Amino acid sequence: MTTRRNFLKGVAVSAILVAGSTGRSEAAYTPFAGVIYTSEVQGRWAGKAGSHAPVVTKEGRKVTITTNHPMSEAHYIVRHTLVLADGTVVGDKTFSPSDSKPVSTFMLPEGYSSKFYATSFCNKHDFWLTESM
Repeated sequence: MTTRRNFLKGVAVSAILVAGSTGRSEAAYTPFAGVIYTSEVQGRWAGKAGSHAPVVTKEGRKVTITTNHPMSEAHYIVRHTLVLADGTVVGDKTFSPSDSKPVSTFMLPEGYSSKFYATSFCNKHDFWLTESM
């Protein structure tokens, strides 16, 4: 499980760094198409963004990530991660199928005002990313 976690964190950080270094919008440039999905770039999971792309709410430093996805043994959200623009992982939360709802809360560093990324990983529909400020 640790290897899988490290892989997912690495993919998230790599995607963020590559996307940020190109200066191109995600719609025009998708370096990890077929690996990372967003509301704008749904790839083979077209129509699934509403229940898979993480929804971000920010109140001061507090960031809440919600994935509007049902949880069952066969199909569930495995993990949320919050990553800063420089690739720093603020935190992550792993879910189990028995959890009622995939919701996680994290605190941004004091004074942080740049963009950040929320990720949601579904056991059937892969890795989803939402960019926020």
